[in-house]
Amino acid sequence: MENTLTTLKQQWEQLKSEEPKLRIRDAATKLGVSEAELVNTDAGVNNTFLKPEFQEILKEIITLGYVMALTRNDHCVHERKGVYTKVSFNGPVGLIVTPDIDLRLFMNHWHFGFAVNENERYSLQFFDSCGTAVHKIYLTDKSDLNAYHQLVAKYKADDQQQELAVKSSSSEVFEKPDHEIDIKAFQDAWLNLKDTHEFFGMLKKFELTRTQALRLAPEGHANQISVQALKDTLTKASETSLPIMVFVGSAGCIQIHTGEIKKLVQTGPWFNVLDPEFNMHLREDGITSVWLVKKPTTDGAVHSLEVFDKNGDIIVQFFGKRKPGIPEDEAWRSVLFN
Repeated sequence: MENTLTTLKQQWEQLKSEEPKLRIRDAATKLGVSEAELVNTDAGVNNTFLKPEFQEILKEIITLGYVMALTRNDHCVHERKGVYTKVSFNGPVGLIVTPDIDLRLFMNHWHFGFAVNENERYSLQFFDSCGTAVHKIYLTDKSDLNAYHQLVAKYKADDQQQELAVKSSSSEVFEKPDHEIDIKAFQDAWLNLKDTHEFFGMLKKFELTRTQALRLAPEGHANQISVQALKDTLTKASETSLPIMVFVGSAGCIQIHTGEIKKLVQTGPWFNVLDPEFNMHLREDGITSVWLVKKPTTDGAVHSLEVFDKNGDIIVQFFGKRKPGIPEDEAWRSVLFN
């Protein structure tokens, strides 16, 4: 066990010396391991392996004060600054709803946790059973470093030299053939939606993948658009100071920004929002399709822009700012359709 950890640590050290700017996620891919396994090679030295008491840890993040929440998938990174207040759980499902930190937590996917020190940049990092990051919390210059060290000491695992039992990931999704779907019943169900949250249940009921549902949607309820049209819409939202909602998810967390987006910057394949409180990094070459989607609700139709990768997994979703009981903002429709 010691040997495997030591060998991996040596391989990573060598890779870092050859490519000092390589990010840990990319290094893990190159070495054929998970990100969590690389973080674990430094456990007991710079990093600390934590007890898997993740709900309790999350309830105590408030003591750290103003931090940066980070949730990402392969093609989009969502970073939002704020304070973790109002953390609640109903079984394995957690909720944090504040104007700044807005998260949906799926704790069945949280398997490993570490306190990480990268040249005195401190963070708490959580991973799923495959060793893929589900959520990270970074300290800012306004955070309480003493509270961080106290939290880490409280939840430090007894054994810091353990090899992680990481599962292999399977991202293969099998789609039912269209002819096996009752398309009429599915379209009727879509047209009778009362709330956007019912959409996922409808997909399960008809055994549809998300992109298949969009292909088979009722007329006028799902239209494919270009990546450029997506960027043009976000640019219009930026220019008109229109508050929007940006949803990015991992297996264990959906992170939401609600507010304006101001500074939009293209850097190579990355389309970025670079604002003081909110950053988004969207990798365009990971995008296979973008859809403009219309869902009925009791408050009227709700329109979203939904971005997918080659596996049909959702990369990021954009909505106009809204709350239940309030109709969709006409200004959002205006940037979508003009």
